[in-house]
Amino acid sequence: MYNNNKIRKAYFASGCFWGTEYWFMKATGVTATAVGYMGGNVDNPTYPQVKTGTTSHLECVEVEYDATKTNYEKMVKLFFETHDFTQTDGQGPDIGSQYLSCLFYTNEEEKSIAAHCIHYLEEKGYNVATRLRPASTFWKAENYHQQYYKHKETQPYCHTYRKIF
Repeated sequence: MYNNNKIRKAYFASGCFWGTEYWFMKATGVTATAVGYMGGNVDNPTYPQVKTGTTSHLECVEVEYDATKTNYEKMVKLFFETHDFTQTDGQGPDIGSQYLSCLFYTNEEEKSIAAHCIHYLEEKGYNVATRLRPASTFWKAENYHQQYYKHKETQPYCHTYRKIF
């Protein structure tokens, strides 16, 4: 999604949205983040609804970035380097459909970049469980979820960085 010539938005689901947001907040060129839900069948879902796994939503992070300082490919690589994209039933100790790994693309260029990165990882021998889906409505989560680790002054238990690319 494009706000103007330089500010863009991208959507990433990689388990607990707190940990995903933590790493994107630290990335060069990122101007804003928000946690929420995408891909489900309920309008304006709440955390209590999503955590049941019955709404089909994934916990998702909306990442706003300055395209003059970074690009979508760098965002996708960070996404893969900060979670276990081979896990099929959730992320770490967070098990359930709401914690699955998914790249939500907003246009064909993003889809192509994401597919290229997935292919690269498969060529390296990884069994990539990450789904590739078109973006749908992003429903912002409750305020107490936003920038959770920044406010708690702690680090994620479920997301760690490891260099892959």
